Amino acid sequence: MVRLVESGGGSVQAGGSLRLSCATFVYTETSYCMGWFRQATGKEREGVASINTSGGDTLYGDSVKGRFTISLDKSKNILYLQMNDLEPEDTAIYYCAAETETPRRCLTLEYFGFWGQGTQVTVSS
Repeated sequence: MVRLVESGGGSVQAGGSLRLSCATFVYTETSYCMGWFRQATGKEREGVASINTSGGDTLYGDSVKGRFTISLDKSKNILYLQMNDLEPEDTAIYYCAAETETPRRCLTLEYFGFWGQGTQVTVSS
């Protein structure tokens, strides 16, 4: 079982930055990969970024490439998402996620098995 707790959301003007954090509590399984997803009101969930917990390989959604950076501090068990040059279109609830059972899920940004409760990010123009 994995418990994920996000923090760091808030409101910012366009062009600003935020850093999201996800504290991870792993009770039994280890995670193959971890990532961030987001869901805006009235829209489908979108994969933002993921990181392989062993090799450190990263994957980004097209809409955030070059602006967002995902990182993992293994010593603290914290996953980060540094978001720069934010746009109003980035407004959404951001969810931390981890995959512990199906490694092939780490090849795409579609679905992971464990989810946090989400944190709101609002970007105003």
